[in-house]
Amino acid sequence: MNKIELACVIEDNPVNVFWMETIMDDINFCDELLIYHDGNEAIKALKPMIESGVKLPGIIFLDLNMPIMDGWQFLDEFTLIPIKEIVTIYIVTSSIDPTDEVRASHYEKVSNFIVKPIEVDQLKEILNNF
Repeated sequence: MNKIELACVIEDNPVNVFWMETIMDDINFCDELLIYHDGNEAIKALKPMIESGVKLPGIIFLDLNMPIMDGWQFLDEFTLIPIKEIVTIYIVTSSIDPTDEVRASHYEKVSNFIVKPIEVDQLKEILNNF
């Protein structure tokens, strides 16, 4: 099975963060995992990485409903940054609103829309397709 060098979770709920860390560790998903608790924190960390040429996460798991800067605001700002690397974003949300899924499909970098909780089999499939 493949393994991702660097992944990122942008999620404000500590229980969801713990779940993601646990199942990622169980299946040996990545070498390193970056965790940010809102979109603003993530942008502030990722922008300097992009500007300095540091390797970016290959995959970002993004929650939509967060304080300070939600997932939509993060996507709007992140997509404006010129990036040479391929970064795949998976929306992982509790939203079951079909309009959110349609809205997410308008972002080129968004690969999939996953309703929480993400399951081990879903992560394995993502890893196999990476």
